[in-house]
Amino acid sequence: MRREKIQADIGLGANLGDPQQAVLAGIEALRTSEGLEVLAQSHLYRSEPVSAGGPDYVNAVVRVFSELCAPDLLALLQHLERRAGRVRSYRNAPRTLDLDLLSFGQGRIWSKSLTVPHPRMRDRAFVLRPLRDIDPSLVTSAELERLSDQRIALVGAEGA
Repeated sequence: MRREKIQADIGLGANLGDPQQAVLAGIEALRTSEGLEVLAQSHLYRSEPVSAGGPDYVNAVVRVFSELCAPDLLALLQHLERRAGRVRSYRNAPRTLDLDLLSFGQGRIWSKSLTVPHPRMRDRAFVLRPLRDIDPSLVTSAELERLSDQRIALVGAEGA
């Protein structure tokens, strides 16, 4: 029996090792994960850490169809993070790969382990800029302007 497919948005970020390669490998891991179908991916962006220290991040957003329920999708994302060497030493620590479930259909989830939509996504240019790449209707120019103090640039266009 086939499960209903739910559209979900996943944020990716990394700032340790080779962050660009880590994000690209994370996208490929999502592409090859059972129960997921990647529908769209954003450009890659370089951004300064928000509420954290360490080197700049590389970020992206991927839209998927998921046959997994939200808790199982979260478990898959955490498995992929661990496989990429992520260690959760403290809140907002630099990381080899971060995968955040930003949205899960029209669902709203508030549990001890998962909140959807992601509670801080509207406060982060590194989420909204790539999200706008894949669905311009979800992010207004006013939202991006409000976050204009957060440095973010397309990867490869930093000096442009």
